[in-house]
This record gives sequence, C-alpha cells and structure tokens, in this order.
Amino acid sequence: MSLFFSLRTLFAGLFVTAALVLTGCSSEADFRGSDISGTKLGGDLAMVDDSGQPRTLADYRGKVLVVFFGFTQCPDVCPTSMSQLAHAMELLEDDAAKVQVLMISVDPERDTPEVLSSYVKAFNPSFVGLTGTPEQLATTAKSFRAHYAKVQQGPGANDYTMDHGSSFYILDKSGEARVLLRGDAPAEDVAHDVRELL
Repeated sequence: MSLFFSLRTLFAGLFVTAALVLTGCSSEADFRGSDISGTKLGGDLAMVDDSGQPRTLADYRGKVLVVFFGFTQCPDVCPTSMSQLAHAMELLEDDAAKVQVLMISVDPERDTPEVLSSYVKAFNPSFVGLTGTPEQLATTAKSFRAHYAKVQQGPGANDYTMDHGSSFYILDKSGEARVLLRGDAPAEDVAHDVRELL
C-alpha cells in the first residue's frame, strides 16, 4: 500500500513539474532588452511622487512600469531618454493607458516634487517623477542596483552634477522586474518589450 502511494505521489509530482515546464515555455516573452526576470530588482522602491505622496511599487500594481533614474538638470542623457520614453508611449497608442513611466531623481537636493513634476510632464502628462530624502534614494537605488554619484564642479554648493546609470527598467503588472534596456534604446524597442508584458 505504501509502495502504491509512493508511486502515485512520484507520478503526480512529475506531472505537475511537466505542466509547469510546459506553461513556462509557452509564456516566454521575446524581449529585445535583457531578461531580468527573477532578480526582484526594485522591490524596495519607497519614494515621494511629484505631488508629495509617498509611493511604493504596490501603488502601481496593475500597470507595466518603466523606471528611469535621472535628474532635471541633466544636460543631455536624461532629456534624450525621456524623449524616447515619450515616443514609446505614442507608439503604444491606446495601450499607453496601461503603462506608467517613473523617473526617479538622483538629485533630491534640487529636484523638489514641484520641479520634478514640471520636468517630467513636459515630456508626457502621464509621467510621474519620484524624489525623496537621500536615505530613500539610497535604498531605492540599491534595490535597483542603480549607480549614482555627486560630482562637484566648482566651489559653490550648487556647482555639481550627478553621475548616474541610464537604463530603463521594465516591471510587469505585478511589480516584478522583467526587462533591462539601455537608456539609448530606440522607442520601438521599449514599446515592443512593454507590449510583451501587457
């Protein structure tokens, strides 16, 4: 009797494993960026949005997230990347309503919620900027494994710029990190990978 039970349990386990494998194979996405599924990147996001409200990943459940680290006084990389994201939203057409672009400021000293709001909404009215305390930024950036550093350029307190990574992180509707794209990726690639998660 125990042998029969053991065999039945073994076969049931094999059946479930095979079903999971087949399901996984049939639902694999064809990303143009790097597949970062399972990395749990961004799980500790905890910042303040451009209206002053505290935000975590849970606030954006149900939408595909595109996250970018930058700052409003960035001379070239950030405006170019944000323009690409704005173009991607245009390419998504009606599906753009299912997507939320977040720009996380690496310069919380100068990027107040008001300053950040004006900046991101100049690219697209639906874009949201996130800022916060230096501690909140440090925790959030570490969660994404995103690099940033202050670079002093002169004697004045505001004579500095920010060195930072420029990748696009795409998270699925449940808040799981799925894709990493270069910040200079074409808008078509961003739109394609977002559609894979809709």
